[in-house]
Amino acid sequence: MSTSLPEDYDRLTASLWQPLAEQMKWRGWKLATAESCTGGLIAAGCTSLAGSSDWFDRGFVTYSNESKHDQLGVDKAAIDAYGAVSKAVAQAMASGAIARSKAQVSVAVTGVAGPGGGSGDKPVGTVWFAFCLPGRPPMAELRNFDGDRAAVRTATVRHARERLLGLVQGTPAN
Repeated sequence: MSTSLPEDYDRLTASLWQPLAEQMKWRGWKLATAESCTGGLIAAGCTSLAGSSDWFDRGFVTYSNESKHDQLGVDKAAIDAYGAVSKAVAQAMASGAIARSKAQVSVAVTGVAGPGGGSGDKPVGTVWFAFCLPGRPPMAELRNFDGDRAAVRTATVRHARERLLGLVQGTPAN
């Protein structure tokens, strides 16, 4: 069994991110990611595209609660009160990514990818997204994805990419 990536992986992955790249470059904006359950997969997708340094600033992988606080400034009290998988924490992650980068746009994801870790309130597949765009307060949304760990993470990356593109396209350039 081979564990290597397909020969055309970078080309195929890059083509998925090209529309977002074009919108970001046209506006002169940079993106920062703050990822928990995806472990850097969104940043990896962005940087699969040659020239991504023109529009991608940095990615924060903040898997632990401590790293959310240390790297992004998420208030420990918010994590204690609402849990790491929450609207408040996702919004704080997105805001922290903006504050700790040179980016104008950010996306944050925090969720339960599984197979364990779910609860009655937050079953496996629960993911909070937050987005920061110029001139707007952080926006958050909740999604619930079906499937195993790989399916949840893949769906999370796909939704983040599609939602970012839609938001950026719908925001007037400065």
